[in-house]
Amino acid sequence: MMLVLALIAGLWGLGWLMKAPVRARLVMIGVLMAGVMLEQLLLPDGHPLRAATGGSAKVWLVLAGLLALILGYGALVRQLKARATPPATAPSGSFADAELDRYARHIMLREIGGPGQKALKSARVLVIGAGGLGSPVLLYLAAAGVGMIGVVDDDKVDASNLQRQVIHTDARIGMPKVFSAEAQMRALNPFITVRPYNRRLDDAAAREMFGDYDLILDGSDNFDTRYMVNRVAAETGKPLISAAITQWEGQISLYDPIHGSPCYECIFPTRPAPGLVPTCAEAGVVAPLPGVIGAMMALEAVKHLTGAGQTLAGEMLIYDGLWGETRKLQLTRRDDCPVCAGLGR
Repeated sequence: MMLVLALIAGLWGLGWLMKAPVRARLVMIGVLMAGVMLEQLLLPDGHPLRAATGGSAKVWLVLAGLLALILGYGALVRQLKARATPPATAPSGSFADAELDRYARHIMLREIGGPGQKALKSARVLVIGAGGLGSPVLLYLAAAGVGMIGVVDDDKVDASNLQRQVIHTDARIGMPKVFSAEAQMRALNPFITVRPYNRRLDDAAAREMFGDYDLILDGSDNFDTRYMVNRVAAETGKPLISAAITQWEGQISLYDPIHGSPCYECIFPTRPAPGLVPTCAEAGVVAPLPGVIGAMMALEAVKHLTGAGQTLAGEMLIYDGLWGETRKLQLTRRDDCPVCAGLGR
């Protein structure tokens, strides 16, 4: 038996001197022990070689079992530590090496560069709705490296959502949308912070939340929420990117009355009559349209946060997917607007 132990020690030492991987050394020792157990089973009792290697296979089977338990326990501990250890992140305001690789295509853009990417990393953006518009918005904001992204929605994933709400999956049907979106965003970019709010957004909640964010993106699907979000955003001085879609068409603008542009209620002073503007559930919507308009919302957010180019403040972009047409409208403030009159003048 001492002969086999000496051989095991010799193999381990030789592997160490040759700088062989631990796994390779363990394989060599395993082959040796398998040979010893084989000769214990095949050679007759009293054979000199069998006597020199312990005289019985039971001893080696017990040792092999103990070794397997030790190695298995070590592998399990390493796996648990890997799951519990957060991804390597850089100190606040700086980038980890992995982030520099991730955002390289942004950093090489003259209009964004390092300072712009740093602005994205320190930005806090709240997205209202994790549905058709919210899906591409959340994915692209996460991919772009926006440091903190809040998402508020009280709905759950339904099979009818999956035709266009690309952030969700069939396996997550029945899960609250904010948690489904959070899982997908974290899988896409582990260097961001996601704040899910699984609740309906009312006036009180909006006032509480908006103060924590630099920019609000509204992808809601009803006028009550749009008017309320616009009012609270104007009162708290937060710029608002709002968009809407139906069937084949979409529209988007950036409302920032504190800096002189109109607010949503300047452009839409009264709600449309019931039934005049049907919802997607009532009128339908082509699957890629939310992706087109949602991507535009994310693009406007990146431009606003980095100072790149010209945003849609004071303009509305209207997209007709059926005929492939895009047009812009100039927007003006109303002096009698009950929401923003006197702001930013």
